Amino acid sequence: MIKLSKGASITRVMTTCLLLSLVGACGGGGGGGGSSGTDTTNSVTTGGVPSGWTLVWSDEFDKAGLPDASKWDYDSARNAAGWYNNELQYYSNARLENSSVANGKLSITALHESLNTLSDWGGQAYSSARLVTRGKASWTYGFFEIRAKLPCGLGTWPAIWMLGTGGAWPDDGELDIMEHVGKNKGVILGTVHTGWYNGGNGLQRGGSTTVADACDAFHNYQLTWTHDRVLFGMDNTNYFQYANPGSGYGAWPFDKPQYLLLNLAIGGTLGGSVDNSIFPVKMEVEYVRVYQAPAS
Repeated sequence: MIKLSKGASITRVMTTCLLLSLVGACGGGGGGGGSSGTDTTNSVTTGGVPSGWTLVWSDEFDKAGLPDASKWDYDSARNAAGWYNNELQYYSNARLENSSVANGKLSITALHESLNTLSDWGGQAYSSARLVTRGKASWTYGFFEIRAKLPCGLGTWPAIWMLGTGGAWPDDGELDIMEHVGKNKGVILGTVHTGWYNGGNGLQRGGSTTVADACDAFHNYQLTWTHDRVLFGMDNTNYFQYANPGSGYGAWPFDKPQYLLLNLAIGGTLGGSVDNSIFPVKMEVEYVRVYQAPAS
């Protein structure tokens, strides 16, 4: 993503390379970024919670109503000005129609509606929600697992991702644990953005995996983050790695805290054209769990 102001979000223009194709060049847009910082050896494909790591934070979504305010906040800062990436949604704040918990699941729901009575409405024809742990929880390193069922339909763009708490994009880094767009059903994207390698310059580092029933069944979307590398996985199989190249903050800002975001965008640079017949659509989340290694 392209970050324009502190604390706001960014532009996720993705590289969609399969793990086995990362041996050669792999870059987004027309940038032709190389495979610097990646390692495609088969030894990294086994995923899941690392041995000995313990649960340090979770939300099991077991209390009905709005999401737990002690764990989640809402990002609605760009509603009036319009969201980045040419996205078309209005992100509501603590509105049950867009973010609710019931039957052990969080639902982030997008609706085809214009909330023109709200003071920060920016002309959007769709509503949705963007939940963040910013100001409530952040982590440096860990294993992150989010069990979710994704929406489909043209124009949907759900994301599970992380941003540096410093607020400067791309310098403070972004880790896109999962992105999916309805026009490419079943293609799951995992991407790294840094000061040197990001969607703004077309040099972001990323990979993809395909699962045919991503919109019909729950799957575990996973990130393993250590001082040495980040691994993107699904259902305990890693499909992409970005290794710490040891060349400074521009390539590796990931020794500082990041917070989690869950959102469902509509349209935009990656989401594309929208089929209005699909609404309402929702991303469902059964749990969010964060594990970390024991203190040394």
